[in-house]
Amino acid sequence: MKKIGIIGKTGKREPAEMVKKLLPWLSKKKLEIYIDIETAGALRMEGTPRSQIPSLVDMIIVFGGDGTMISVARLVADKGVPILGVNIGGLGFLTAVQKDDLYEVLEKVLSGGCPVEERMMLNACVYRHSECIAENVVMNDVVVNKGALARIIDLEAYIDHTYVTTFKADGLIVSTPTGSTGYALSAGGPIVYPTLNSIILAPICPHTLTNRPTILPDHVQVEIMLRSGNEDVFLTLDGQVGFSLKQNDIIQVKKSQHSTRFFTPCEIDYFKILRTKLRWGER
Repeated sequence: MKKIGIIGKTGKREPAEMVKKLLPWLSKKKLEIYIDIETAGALRMEGTPRSQIPSLVDMIIVFGGDGTMISVARLVADKGVPILGVNIGGLGFLTAVQKDDLYEVLEKVLSGGCPVEERMMLNACVYRHSECIAENVVMNDVVVNKGALARIIDLEAYIDHTYVTTFKADGLIVSTPTGSTGYALSAGGPIVYPTLNSIILAPICPHTLTNRPTILPDHVQVEIMLRSGNEDVFLTLDGQVGFSLKQNDIIQVKKSQHSTRFFTPCEIDYFKILRTKLRWGER
């Protein structure tokens, strides 16, 4: 790898400070570096627009938390550029590398000593009057939920055009395995190993308690029709992109043709992350 992209979490000084220390180390290895404009500006350097970085580099180092990683995953979705996440946040499920281990892990990555893990993504499209008016690729989840003052909403669910049920709930989550430890987990969903290819359907506070989370194969197409009227209902993508819905809108969700590629340090396993982040085994 000869060309490295660097993207830092905006609004925090720590990513820029870490990049400042990292640059001489990368320069000694004669690597070509592209830093996003926001991080470069904090260092009084010339930067590159984030949207252009994926087309210019062989890998991207992300300094931030899971939110930053998710936004970068969507950014590089159609380029297949692998990502290495350095945790400068709280939970850090996706940013698996700790600050103190950065240089050791980078040495292994650059020498080909760290495997690349493929994670499936979802494609979501909103149909209104048979026309797709909004389309996005997501890393974690597609969420339909009601506004703060709205009543329970009615959501008709179809799988491969076959009617499943009408959820009467606060909302509905369609999640990837990666997103299973996010909002879907809070809604009572299962933890699904992140490299599996499956889709999780999890209702949010369902009126019928037998409406439980369901795991589906990745080849199915999920359709959700909003039947409620006169309610504030929103579509949220990865918790970062929002869209207001109207009665009879249809949200179509299926496996994306793109996937996210993460560098995984050899000494870090998924169950260690669960024990650390979710405090498994503690009393």
